[in-house]
Amino acid sequence: MLYSEIKYQPEQTRTYLGSPSIIRLEDGVLVATHDYFGPGCPRNHESEEALASVYRSEDNGQSWQNVTHVMNAYWSTLFIHRGVLYLFGVTQQYGSIVIRRSDDGGFTWSHPTNGSNGLLFKGGYYHDNPNYHTSSVPFLFHRHRIYRGMEECWDAKWGSGFKAFVISADQDSDLLDAASWTMSNKILFQHDWLPKEWEDEGSGGWLEGNVCLDPKGQIWNILRVHTAPRYDVGAMVRVSDGGREISFDPSQGFIEMPGGKTKFVIRRDERTGYYLSLVNAPLQKTPYQSGCRNVLSLAKSEDLRHWQVVKEILRDESGLVPQDSARLTGFQYVDWHFDGEEDIIFATRMAWRGAHNFHDSNRITFHRLRQFRKWL
Repeated sequence: MLYSEIKYQPEQTRTYLGSPSIIRLEDGVLVATHDYFGPGCPRNHESEEALASVYRSEDNGQSWQNVTHVMNAYWSTLFIHRGVLYLFGVTQQYGSIVIRRSDDGGFTWSHPTNGSNGLLFKGGYYHDNPNYHTSSVPFLFHRHRIYRGMEECWDAKWGSGFKAFVISADQDSDLLDAASWTMSNKILFQHDWLPKEWEDEGSGGWLEGNVCLDPKGQIWNILRVHTAPRYDVGAMVRVSDGGREISFDPSQGFIEMPGGKTKFVIRRDERTGYYLSLVNAPLQKTPYQSGCRNVLSLAKSEDLRHWQVVKEILRDESGLVPQDSARLTGFQYVDWHFDGEEDIIFATRMAWRGAHNFHDSNRITFHRLRQFRKWL
């Protein structure tokens, strides 16, 4: 497996690496971020996980330099709007919604202290409601508005507490001004929506939504669905009224999404018209597929509703037997972009060679998928 390492964290620290995000600046430099979780990780004054690190690569991803750390930045996404670099996320695990701006390529960042400089929606103290949640998911730019999926996690109950919603702003507005942003209504996942034959245990939910525009011009928030025993389900939540209203039809809203039990990012290839995603689903079904993250694959769709795995991109080649590979290895939480005319670049949260389980990642890595359209 060929890759470059953005960050390695020794397992003895009991600190793990999460939420990778990556972007290429207009000058060609690559910028990446990630955060930290686990019992040994840095924490803020509310005793919460809250630290992000920023890296730059000036040699096309071959090597990376840590240029700064950002306190109270968590579950964040890098994006560029009109030539300016932004970092959007929450202040901590289940924190306030914030946005930061960098005018020097990621070396320094604005500090959100109030509604005029990046503090968009204030969360409660520690796990008091509202508890905002997200991940490194994409923005949609459409008809002069910018859209993004978010969740509120009621009472900080992972899974069953997640309420999906969308925030949006006029693209011409000051994105650091809280008054520029609109929050939709929120929808709590209901387990009685699920078919009885799934035998769901009731602890899961939906999260980490991707706001996407379908071929007919309808906006959807496509969410990961964490439920048992299914591991290949997504949910399509309709977005209307310029992001002010969302709705869900349980009879039609669930879709077969390869690897839909784990986080994914959807982007559209304008040349072919296909929607693409890098997902935790093998090309062929295996006995250890459910919930496993030790295989990363490329999937495509023509309409956002019907998906097909077309190529395995990463597979555990450590020599572990399948059971141990599924237990110890993870290529997960991928953020990716089209790069140049023919390639995809991506950053992944990797549990690899030394991680004590697949979830608690000890590496953030950079990869290039060359000539991806040959598999479409």
